[in-house]
Amino acid sequence: MRARTFPGGTHPPENKHFTENKPIERAQPPQRVVIPLSQHIGAPCKPVVKVGDIVKMGQKIGEAQGYVSVPVHSSVSGKVVAIGPAWHPLGGKKLAITIENDGKDEAVEPLAPIEDIEGVPAKELAARICEMGVVGMGGATFPTHVKLLPPKEKPIDTAILNGSECEPYLTADHRLMLEESERIVRGFGAVIKILSAKRGIIGIEANKPDAIRVMRESVEALGEIEVVQLLVKYPQGGEKQLIKALLGREVPPPPGLPMDVGVVVQNVGTVAAIADALFAGRPLIERVCTVSGSGVSEPKNLLVRVGTLASDLVAQCGGYSGTPGKIIFGGPMMGIAQATDEVAVIKGTSGVLVFDQQDTFIREPEPCIRCGRCVDACPIHLRPYHLAALLENGRLGDAEAESVMDCIECGCCAYVCPASRWLVHLFKSAKAEIMERRRRAKSAA
Repeated sequence: MRARTFPGGTHPPENKHFTENKPIERAQPPQRVVIPLSQHIGAPCKPVVKVGDIVKMGQKIGEAQGYVSVPVHSSVSGKVVAIGPAWHPLGGKKLAITIENDGKDEAVEPLAPIEDIEGVPAKELAARICEMGVVGMGGATFPTHVKLLPPKEKPIDTAILNGSECEPYLTADHRLMLEESERIVRGFGAVIKILSAKRGIIGIEANKPDAIRVMRESVEALGEIEVVQLLVKYPQGGEKQLIKALLGREVPPPPGLPMDVGVVVQNVGTVAAIADALFAGRPLIERVCTVSGSGVSEPKNLLVRVGTLASDLVAQCGGYSGTPGKIIFGGPMMGIAQATDEVAVIKGTSGVLVFDQQDTFIREPEPCIRCGRCVDACPIHLRPYHLAALLENGRLGDAEAESVMDCIECGCCAYVCPASRWLVHLFKSAKAEIMERRRRAKSAA
């Protein structure tokens, strides 16, 4: 069967060979963890512990503030030694709780497992998922319980499991599918049940034939779940691109969401965490993370405690192979470069990439040559060169009218640009300014 895909996109070097054949290793718990209270889209958590408190592994240390929010739990047992600003992988400093690990891994009593979810109301299952701190682990970190309870006027007919992992270097989801397929399928089955969806589809890129085979074997007895092979192309893992490839449906522009076309998309790591929350009563305090790049001595896939610093992860991978020139949390296309290695892994951290100084360079942008490559590559049919020209001339309102807010910041345009234009930087800055103007206008109304 021909692999499915979407219009646009590009083909950056995969560079997955560093870790795709390396089984997941459990990382050694660090001597201290720095756990941010903002690990999800929505309201940050409020600390419910104080400096000097002794906490157990799995204990709630941050209380959700609002519906679009989830609690935060301790990933170790030990003593709270600080509550204050700390470097955050999304930029700047945000409130975090630092815990000195006592090495005992003394855990709180887990919630009673839900043996059979069939007779349990969807709201009750979603409430358990929320209480266990589950968020989207593909990078977006949207609170999962919110996606699982769409409005009644937007019924969901299809649940999609995103196993594409299209970002270069990253192999965490790939290894999770190979090593934890039954846990993933069980969690995805719960998603289908909660949504009352008629069917489920697992989309996996063709460069993971072993994962396709394993997942097909795991769902063989379940008639409502299909495993579909996707063409290898970036950003195949974007929600809108995945829905277009698998179902041919177009998600409306923002504020349109997948639920507007009867679909909910979940990440492989997310449904594994859902399985833990429902069937083991365990909160989300660890995740699989790929540590790779030319600046790492021994790239690995590690099962990491939330709050572990990048410096500790690199040390467990043999240290730096040379002088680090850039550290990225996430993939090289959409990830965020860090100013220091004293930044902690959060629930949405799928990878920590380190590039040697000799491999890191920034080419100065040149004038646009109107080649149109950015238009061909844009997966949502924008004209990046035109938007950039508007923004460079201070025409923010015109750029908004030309749908700059639709940009998913995938980086395809900048990647293919022969003039090395800083297109994504322009669009991200513009979107932030537009959102700030809207906020001020709403406050003034």
